[in-house]
Amino acid sequence: MITYNVDGVKMPRFRKRENSAWVKAVAAAYGKRVGEIAYIFVDDEKILEVNRQYLQHDYYTDIITFDYSEGDVISGDLFISLDTVRSNAGQVGATYEEELRRVIIHGILHLCGINDKGPGEREVMEAAENRALAMFGGTGR
Repeated sequence: MITYNVDGVKMPRFRKRENSAWVKAVAAAYGKRVGEIAYIFVDDEKILEVNRQYLQHDYYTDIITFDYSEGDVISGDLFISLDTVRSNAGQVGATYEEELRRVIIHGILHLCGINDKGPGEREVMEAAENRALAMFGGTGR
């Protein structure tokens, strides 16, 4: 089950049923099934608080993914800062909606086992994001 929650922000506008079907299709492309996925949309202050409290990181970010997956069933809590999504969209020349979609699937790709911190991993993640966005009908960056 995929749930959508807010903490201190207004729920972003997107088709939740369509988004959930897309997330399940992307997971299936990696041989995974969706268990319990919770999207929590927050502001920059909340994501900074989560980053400090749970990861000991003192910086803002667009998404923090807590992975509770077991075997081929992906589960997790995905905290998304709508403030950072909005500012990143401007920096990369994407619309807010496009960048939000990219971040929404970025967390799912992490749950599917794709990383982006090591050498060459960012390019692998970007390619995976672009493939996933194409499955939605979105455009790559």
